[in-house]
Amino acid sequence: MALVQYSDSESDSGQEGPPRKINKQSEDASTRQPASSLPPLPASFHDLYASSTRVSVRDDPSLHGGRKRAIPHVEGNWPTHVYLEWYPSKEELRILSNIITQAGSMLQGERASLHSFLHSDLGAQLPLHISLSRPVVLRTEQRRPFMEAFESTLEKSVLSPFNVQVDSLDWVSNFEKTRWFYVLRAKRPDKDYLNNLLQISNRTLASFGQPPLYKPVSDLSKSSGAQQGSKSTSAADYTGCFHISIAWSLTEPSTDERECMKSIDIQELTALMINFDCVKAKIGNNVSSIPL
Repeated sequence: MALVQYSDSESDSGQEGPPRKINKQSEDASTRQPASSLPPLPASFHDLYASSTRVSVRDDPSLHGGRKRAIPHVEGNWPTHVYLEWYPSKEELRILSNIITQAGSMLQGERASLHSFLHSDLGAQLPLHISLSRPVVLRTEQRRPFMEAFESTLEKSVLSPFNVQVDSLDWVSNFEKTRWFYVLRAKRPDKDYLNNLLQISNRTLASFGQPPLYKPVSDLSKSSGAQQGSKSTSAADYTGCFHISIAWSLTEPSTDERECMKSIDIQELTALMINFDCVKAKIGNNVSSIPL
């Protein structure tokens, strides 16, 4: 491939050409052009970069702030997660950052530190989410049938976009109790859409032998694939379980620390209206967005 000849390289030979006339009007116009004239990124853009670059083929907690992988890498296994995604605005980020800073200052001990979910190590904004499934595993041959079944059931549900408000702040642990998360507890939205979406996710995953979220594993047989197409709305109310993680810690906060954090003012936080207009399913590094 031939190299491109740039004009700067010609000036190095000592042969200077005639002075170039500059159209000052066009130059001034270009320098005055505001950055806001650029069109916004489409919502699907974030799905293309939903996963960080893998830096090791083995689980190495030292590469992830001491975190341990919940699902190990196994050939033919695809880590899967169903969730609702939220990209906070600048004002919402300010509110969340202030709360994380206050909560972090109340933790004590050498290993007690609060790590924010708002930005990556390089400073890029990260999405937040409400989980509608556990971190589960699908086999290669199950990926397409799962997505087809999930999308079909979601379309038949006739659910529409909805808003969620924050009820309170709380701490929850993962299933292995190796990490603790500082979370926003969600209020029950109009038309109970969170419970409806959880029911759809649980039933679809149950038909592929996966455990449900916020349900005892022993109840898996009761949510078999034969029930998948059911439109029953008699499911239990799990509103008290839905949450949005905003930070994490490797150590469990003490009773005194939890009590101290109750003094944090959340008036601005509870006034937020968080809109969800699609459900996302991440299988491996591929993210599918199903509109409501």
